[in-house]
Amino acid sequence: MLYFDTSLLVAALTPEAESGRVEAWIGAQDAGSLVVSDWVTAEFSAALSVKLRNRQIDEAQRAEALAGYSVLCAESLMILPVSHEQFHTAARFADRYALGLRAGDALHLAICADHGTTLCTLDRRQSDAGPSLGVAAILV
Repeated sequence: MLYFDTSLLVAALTPEAESGRVEAWIGAQDAGSLVVSDWVTAEFSAALSVKLRNRQIDEAQRAEALAGYSVLCAESLMILPVSHEQFHTAARFADRYALGLRAGDALHLAICADHGTTLCTLDRRQSDAGPSLGVAAILV
């Protein structure tokens, strides 16, 4: 199973330099094997709010991206819940300070570790950290 982190979905659903390439890559994946987590849902909304505040998108683009995410979730993505234990695993991952993980990135990796999924991301630091934490990762 492939776990899409927030960076991948933001690039696919809002205008960014990598949008076309990311959209094509996602489109080439088998829809039956794609997952996100409840954390992605929260982080995606927050990322769109940041883009709106920074005037990178307007309200109509934000609404379109949220609608696109909802359609993806309904048609192509399975949503994994986030557990208490995964937050503790994320803390242990973040404790490995040399990896330079932010809390949210550590949580994505902890969810992947728990479910045995492959992390798919645009974040090089996160993808580089994955294997040292026992998580397969693809830098898209």
